[in-house]
Amino acid sequence: MSPVNIWWETIRPKTLPAALAPVFIGTTMAWSDGLFHALSAMVAALGAVLIQIGTNLTNDYADFFKGADTAERKGPTRATQAGLLSPNAVRNGAILAFSLAFLLGLYLVYRGGWPILLLGIVAIFSGVTYTVGRYALAYTGLADLFVLVFFGPVAVGGTYYVQALTLPLWPVLAGLGPGLLSVAILVVNNRRDMLEDAKADKKTLIVRFGRTFGNIWYTLCVITAILMPIVLYLTERKHPFVLLELLILIPAAPLILALFREDGVALNPRLGATARLLLIYSLLFCIGWALR
Repeated sequence: MSPVNIWWETIRPKTLPAALAPVFIGTTMAWSDGLFHALSAMVAALGAVLIQIGTNLTNDYADFFKGADTAERKGPTRATQAGLLSPNAVRNGAILAFSLAFLLGLYLVYRGGWPILLLGIVAIFSGVTYTVGRYALAYTGLADLFVLVFFGPVAVGGTYYVQALTLPLWPVLAGLGPGLLSVAILVVNNRRDMLEDAKADKKTLIVRFGRTFGNIWYTLCVITAILMPIVLYLTERKHPFVLLELLILIPAAPLILALFREDGVALNPRLGATARLLLIYSLLFCIGWALR
């Protein structure tokens, strides 16, 4: 592999839809209200991707030192564990990604004020402490909550706010959809790595409560996400085409069934499929919300 390809795989490009999906939704909602602001939307999208990359690189670095990434791992190769990149290089890459996200975010702070500054600092801090520190989120079972909040209501609501400079309830509620599907991606990852995580004392919710809990949690996340557009329509009585989101049941049902019968390496394709499900979900939502 060339250095470019190694870095490309290390930033985990398949996870980036989780960062972009809520930005797409928040931007579409702002556009629908006549409050679209192109520069703010672009900066929010790029900042979200950079924070995701920084979190991924930090995860690669910290899991290596904590013993969670070993030769026994069932997922894709991790650069630090495989010796493809030095720990210092991966750490510096994470610092660079977070620094660029912060610098870009200064424009959003200028536009949206101190709440955006506070939100950005908390987001970056959470990205670092996701796997770093004694009480790292991923090692205590709090990662699911972090993912739900920051890849859901915070991301959609924040994207809407930096464009509209106001925040109604609807973008926050809409954010629960992508947030829950992002949690579903995490659940598949943690189901696959359950045995290795237990050995490394990585107490994910799956390690704490078991395989069956993980299956039920995944199902609840996917089904609740699909139901959110119905809740929005019944509450607001606008944007009826957002009910197109129910079409997501077609690719979602096989994924739910597969999780109940598969384990280990067999879940790798389900991880990518759940990420694609999130992307399809966001596109259907955007199309449905934009139609009158």
